[in-house]
Amino acid sequence: MIPRRDTVDKMVPLQKRDQFDNLEKHTQWGIEFVEKYTKFVKERSEIETNYAKQIRNLSKKYQPKKNSKEEEESKYTFCRAFLTTLNELNDYAGQHEVISENLTSLIITELARYLQELKTERKSHFHDGRKAQQHIESSWKQLEASKKRFERECKEAERAQQYFEKMDADINVTKADVEKARQQAQMRHQMASDSKSEYAAYLEKFNKEQNEHYYTIIPNIFQKLQDMEEKRIERISVCMKTFADVDRQVLPIVGKCLDGMTNAAESIEPKADSKQVVESFKSGFEPPGDVEFEDYGQAMKRTVSETSLSNTKESKEKPGVKAKSKLWPFIKNKNKLMSLLTSPHQPPPAPPASSPPSPSAVPNDPQSPKQHKEPLSHRLNDFMASKPKMHCLRSLRRGGSVPEDFSHLPPEQRRKKLQGKIDELSKDIQKEMDQRDALTKMKDVYIKNPQMGDPASVDPRLTEIGQNIEKLQSEVQKFEGWLAEVEERMPSKSDSHRKSGLYETQNSTTVSNNCAQDRESPDGSYTEEQNSEVQVKAQPIPTPTTTTEFDDEFDDEEVLPTIGTCKALYPFEGHNEGTISVAEGELLYVIEEDKGDGWTRVRRNEDEEGYVPTSYVEVFLETNAKGAMTYI
Repeated sequence: MIPRRDTVDKMVPLQKRDQFDNLEKHTQWGIEFVEKYTKFVKERSEIETNYAKQIRNLSKKYQPKKNSKEEEESKYTFCRAFLTTLNELNDYAGQHEVISENLTSLIITELARYLQELKTERKSHFHDGRKAQQHIESSWKQLEASKKRFERECKEAERAQQYFEKMDADINVTKADVEKARQQAQMRHQMASDSKSEYAAYLEKFNKEQNEHYYTIIPNIFQKLQDMEEKRIERISVCMKTFADVDRQVLPIVGKCLDGMTNAAESIEPKADSKQVVESFKSGFEPPGDVEFEDYGQAMKRTVSETSLSNTKESKEKPGVKAKSKLWPFIKNKNKLMSLLTSPHQPPPAPPASSPPSPSAVPNDPQSPKQHKEPLSHRLNDFMASKPKMHCLRSLRRGGSVPEDFSHLPPEQRRKKLQGKIDELSKDIQKEMDQRDALTKMKDVYIKNPQMGDPASVDPRLTEIGQNIEKLQSEVQKFEGWLAEVEERMPSKSDSHRKSGLYETQNSTTVSNNCAQDRESPDGSYTEEQNSEVQVKAQPIPTPTTTTEFDDEFDDEEVLPTIGTCKALYPFEGHNEGTISVAEGELLYVIEEDKGDGWTRVRRNEDEEGYVPTSYVEVFLETNAKGAMTYI
């Protein structure tokens, strides 16, 4: 049976009065927004963490290493300012870590917990709403069913009444049939009456429930959803404020870090640093005198200028040629000199016994008696024989031992080192004396109060301390003697303009080698020993050692040309400084031949070169290449 039009029209408003579907979509969107904001803050926290980590790594990367060079640099104000900047930068990174931690604890964690509560509350409210809606829809269906029964019963009663009246008017119908029709009509009327009463009851019940549904239950649910939404928005507002406050809280400390950097920059003193450089590199050498004129036109014994590097041996070998001035500061090609000075000061290792010697190993073996020195080696040896013996600084840098009296340093630097050593020993003596005084007082207390301890138990320690003090005092006297010797030999300001006298050398011995075979370095080394065979003709002025700071000049050396190639016959580790490790069968460029010391200088690329044992490689020299040591 099809319901009437008015019944359908009454059902349509019921379905459209509530907006549960729209509210469900809106609240779900609100939850998704909270999740999106939480993800945003989490990514910001990760950025702060990574940024802080990178800043800390940067600060750690440029922190000074614990070695003598960095300790030397700490004397300068700009180095100390940079160190302060690195420390402040490290603290600055810590503040970004604080930002990350606060974002995590105050926003991300709180929003994650609130999201769970929000989802549970939303689910509960919509469950109540759907339950109320199902109840009212069920009541509506019951009302509709009773209404349809009432309508059907009324129609049946009307048809039964019409049938009774028709039977009663028909004279051909028996009285029994008429009575039966009358009873049927009465029964239908009674059923219609009962349906009417039931319909009225359902209608009253539905109206009551509908009124309660739309005026009480649904408004309450909507109010709860509204309160929930307002709390969500309020929580987002609080989190956004916290997001800004987290940054604002660290701004004072960040400002202090930046102020520390500014103060460090303002503490730099250029004049003080420049004075420190002067004090660090002041040599104390007397400036050399004028170069004397050497007359080769007369047949007379050649006199040698005090600052000339030529000797009598050279003049006898080349009597008709005017010798060039060989003052070290005026050598233009530093690589030529460096090739003599930078080979490793230790003899090269022998090749593996199980392997056959290379073709180049026999003539270049450092122990070969057939190897002859070139004239340049004679020149250097003759020059070094006529000058005070000098320690090779480059050999010291490659691992050689530093003399205890610092005789490898220029006078002024040696004086400072000795004075510093004396101060250090004096502090150690004072510490030992303080310990001795304390133990003496303890012993007196034990003597007066034997129950506190045995006085004899202190005697071994007192004896040990006394021995330590005597040892330290002897060390101080030794260093003070060296210091007095240096101060006596240092030139005074009034002597700085004196002219150098003439002298000649009578050399009968060969100078011992401190660097490589028959080689010594004039690059800024110094010793106080004077050659006993130097006789001064004129005024007995101390001969200054030729030690200007050439080491910094030599660091800017030119790239040596390639004179051939070589192939490694055996692997070589190259542990010593100045050497280079090679693998068996590796091809390298030769930039300097072996000149009798058993080492060949090779290059792997533009930035990697060093010495390898000549017996470990097979050398192929170019026919038109010039040897790196055949010219100066």
